[in-house]
Amino acid sequence: MSAEERLEALGLELPPPPEPVANYVTNMVVDRYLYVSGHGPAPLEGAKLTGKVGTDLDAEEGYVAARQTGLSILSTVRASLGSLDRVERVVKLLGMVNAAPDFLEHPRVINGCSDLFVEVFGEEHGRASRSAVGMGSLPGAIATEIEAIFLIAN
Repeated sequence: MSAEERLEALGLELPPPPEPVANYVTNMVVDRYLYVSGHGPAPLEGAKLTGKVGTDLDAEEGYVAARQTGLSILSTVRASLGSLDRVERVVKLLGMVNAAPDFLEHPRVINGCSDLFVEVFGEEHGRASRSAVGMGSLPGAIATEIEAIFLIAN
């Protein structure tokens, strides 16, 4: 099953790709790599996507925010490449959590994005190298910001 077919089977619709909010581009292709700038969570009715994880949100709500961030990234990937099926593999994720100073479950939160990518691209192509770190704040008080690198299929 292709990534586009998996996305459809999961019943997921991608939001519109976000526009840059400062002096940068949302993505850039260099050789066979697609570099995706830091993205925040796509809107989701009823979900709390802003605030500090560990104070304003619990780890599960942070997980939802990271999953929504993954959907936002996938939207940018599709807009850039024309189809998610052009992704050979997810290479690297940098997941940042807007975290309370004593919050310790950053990897669990960023699994929201990692789990989504495995669901969409499959275990072999969706599991990436990754960092999950806590930040004192993020733009707009978003709960998560994630950047990604993808290998483009020939």
